[in-house]
Amino acid sequence: MNLDHARNVAVEASEAAGALLREGLSAAVNVHAKGDAGDVVTDLDLAAEKVLLDRVLTEFPDHTVVAEESGTLGSAESRYSWLIDPLDGTNNLAIGLPAFVVGLALCEDGLPVVGVVHEPVTGHTWSAVRGGGTAGPSGPVAPPYRPPAHGPVLAWTQGYGVARDDPAARALKLTLETRARRVLQLWAPLLSWVMLARGDIHGIVGYRTETVDLHAGVLIAQEAGMTVRALDGGPFDGTAPAGEEGSSFVACHPAMLDELLRAAADAARVRAAFPSFAGL
Repeated sequence: MNLDHARNVAVEASEAAGALLREGLSAAVNVHAKGDAGDVVTDLDLAAEKVLLDRVLTEFPDHTVVAEESGTLGSAESRYSWLIDPLDGTNNLAIGLPAFVVGLALCEDGLPVVGVVHEPVTGHTWSAVRGGGTAGPSGPVAPPYRPPAHGPVLAWTQGYGVARDDPAARALKLTLETRARRVLQLWAPLLSWVMLARGDIHGIVGYRTETVDLHAGVLIAQEAGMTVRALDGGPFDGTAPAGEEGSSFVACHPAMLDELLRAAADAARVRAAFPSFAGL
């Protein structure tokens, strides 16, 4: 498998989908309800996904493809699988907030080996190949560590199935809010990963996260020098089922890891000390 070729295909596909999304912003966007949890999908999601699927399946017909809106396509037997998110941040686009990206990841036996995230609004693309580093619009990406003077800026992401009164999520978010300068909830996890990789934010905390918008970002951040761990400090490879405990993590520069893991441990103690925390 030529991973550089796969990255080139993913970059070209993401930029084609991004051009479609950028052009679509000039007209009214048709928004439709998706599921029972308040999520939405737009005609732009579907159009961008078609562009991505056409390009990936044409180039790699023997691969498995898991797309945000279309589900699983292609070969069910391949050791190679693509995860496609045609518009990560649909809820933002639906309310006129230009914070969304296109994401693709190629996984080998479940582990990401290629990741691409494209920002349609800026036209910038970020990509990584396992063991080959992360590349951005100006070349290699490996930001130096800058200790936060007044507390870190963190991003928060959680899975669709997490209830608003989930006690563990509430305890973790409250703990982060008291220690961070700011906690962002962008509704676009892949955008958060790119911001971490380029040094714009200090860390990400994820709770029972989804899969399709995870692997590309994890690889881009790791190849830029960031580290990703489970909430208990153990290894994190993203292979746990979406929405399960094993899909929770902290991600940051290695120099900040102990601080974020202490916050996660303190949140667990808060949760244990106040069993009715969700009702507070």
